[in-house]
Amino acid sequence: MSTDLAQKLRKGTTKSHSMAENVSFVKSFLGGVVDKNSYRKLVGNLFFIYSAIEEEIERNKNHEVVKYIYFPKLYRKNSLIEDLTYYYGSNWSDFIQPSSATQIYIDRIHKIGHSSPELLIAHSYTRYIGDLSGGQILKKIAKNAMQLPNDLGTSFYDFHLVEDENLFKDHYRNSLNNIPLNQLQIEQIIAEANMAFNLNMKIFQELNSNLFKIMLMLLLSSINSFRKKLG
Repeated sequence: MSTDLAQKLRKGTTKSHSMAENVSFVKSFLGGVVDKNSYRKLVGNLFFIYSAIEEEIERNKNHEVVKYIYFPKLYRKNSLIEDLTYYYGSNWSDFIQPSSATQIYIDRIHKIGHSSPELLIAHSYTRYIGDLSGGQILKKIAKNAMQLPNDLGTSFYDFHLVEDENLFKDHYRNSLNNIPLNQLQIEQIIAEANMAFNLNMKIFQELNSNLFKIMLMLLLSSINSFRKKLG
């Protein structure tokens, strides 16, 4: 019997989804304004997040609930390594570390992976389906805004192992709807999905703060330079 979890997740996270899209960093990105330094920091944060998600999904892949969303073809860790290599070079790991908000996100994923693996569904749904659905649009924006050559720096958005995106999303929705869950578990998964959106939003807000700091430093530098000329 179908639980209609896919529809319930979509409806139950509508407000959180809208709030995340209205964070300044996201609005700027969607408007085609992308700071390369902030973007590569985002890629670094995503590397740590997906590493945690994929580690916990792998560890729980035979779990009675998690097995329904076990799709290694969605994994993003290796794609993110390709992008990090482009932005930072072969020694990219020396330049990245999780931000404060990212560390909170990582800790949450590992916590539920050990105590309540069924809640991993919320993070899989929030991240992977969102990436798959809007990937090509975001790739085009990033490529144009940062004037990236060919497909370098945007591997994150390419799901080469997914042959037909629409068919796969139908398959994923069916898998969600067929997971044997009770009402309390469904409510907990929806609550966790809203938490996932909030955790992502905190990361975007950090990046926006960093962007403002960069802009402020440039402005102050320009003012100081102008004052020196006057003097």
